[in-house]
Amino acid sequence: MEPEKQLEILKKNVVDLVNEEELLDKLKRKKQLRVKLGVDPSRPDLHLGHAVVLFKLRQFQELGHKVVLIIGDFTAQIGDPSGRDSTRPMLSEEEVKRNAQTYAEQAFKILDRDKTELRFNGEWLAKMSFADVIKLASKYTVARMLERDDFSKRYKENVPISIAEFLYPLAQAQDSVAIEADVELGGTDQYFNLLVGRHIQQQVGQEPQIVMTMPLIEGTDGKMKMSKSYGNYIAFNDHPNEMFGKLMSIPDWLITKYMRLLTQIPEERIEEYERLMKEGKINPRDVKLTLAFEITKFFHGEEEAEKAKEQFVKIFSKKELPEDLPTLVLDTDQVELVELLVKLNVAASKSEAKRLIQQGGVKLDGQKIIDIHTTVKLDTERILKVGKRHFFKLVRKRIS
Repeated sequence: MEPEKQLEILKKNVVDLVNEEELLDKLKRKKQLRVKLGVDPSRPDLHLGHAVVLFKLRQFQELGHKVVLIIGDFTAQIGDPSGRDSTRPMLSEEEVKRNAQTYAEQAFKILDRDKTELRFNGEWLAKMSFADVIKLASKYTVARMLERDDFSKRYKENVPISIAEFLYPLAQAQDSVAIEADVELGGTDQYFNLLVGRHIQQQVGQEPQIVMTMPLIEGTDGKMKMSKSYGNYIAFNDHPNEMFGKLMSIPDWLITKYMRLLTQIPEERIEEYERLMKEGKINPRDVKLTLAFEITKFFHGEEEAEKAKEQFVKIFSKKELPEDLPTLVLDTDQVELVELLVKLNVAASKSEAKRLIQQGGVKLDGQKIIDIHTTVKLDTERILKVGKRHFFKLVRKRIS
């Protein structure tokens, strides 16, 4: 494909591009660019927030370029300070290894494995001597580091910033040097780190990488960026029913943003949806059904997406119970509701269980329960609903 045409495709949905002229020049001069993404395995699961960048990488692959996926097994032990108002806790080597195992496999749900070079940055960072680190640190100034928004804010508010956090962007930059990146992608919160990589490459005599950032997407709450820390995420490995239900719970204003960044739905069709919703000619819920189906289909296949859609419509439109209702058999006549929610893993703690009840998120046999001291009696079969998507059948164990 002509370089100009590639550029138009690659620019779609991009927030920052440093810079367009250089990217076009690289596309003209090089048949295959080395396009880098670094991910720290700070948690075991990838979610749709990660998918935004991965889909852009897939686009590069489809245009014939090589993606270099770097798993930050070394940098994860430092902790990326991007967007943080405090120092991240350092992960142990064991935690990092466990998380890293699942990261690559999940990424290949989007990336073409045959067109991906998988690397771990411990390959080069763990081998650096203290003298090497000093030499690298000498290539960047404290003044430039404090220009970074989150560092600047913390410095003004007298919130501690560790020297290790200053070293993080330099370590990420060294990744670019090690693999000779032509382009580096990341979310908008990575903009500063990506620019540092560009600067360090120039300092060591390499051609500077192109910096390309993608939008961060809000999670299911529609307020905070999608993150496991905020509990508003949709994971690649979510069960199809869970994924479909979570997507149906997003605010209406996020529908077309998700469509643009996470699906292959044509722009003309998305614009048509926007117009029809604005004019009140189509119910946003119907558009959301299309969105949820497309994303669930991508990760789980068409058959599973159809089942998830049917399940959702059955439960929420027709007010019926799901067919595969999980059954919990208890060897007691009664159980405290708070303890039950923890036992069912729908609440991580008794405190969270109490909040769920007080916020009206728990129903027993169709009746909302707001008393945190409620005792569930098992004199008959009971149906428990937690949130919008979790249903349980509770029965008393029979004594023979």
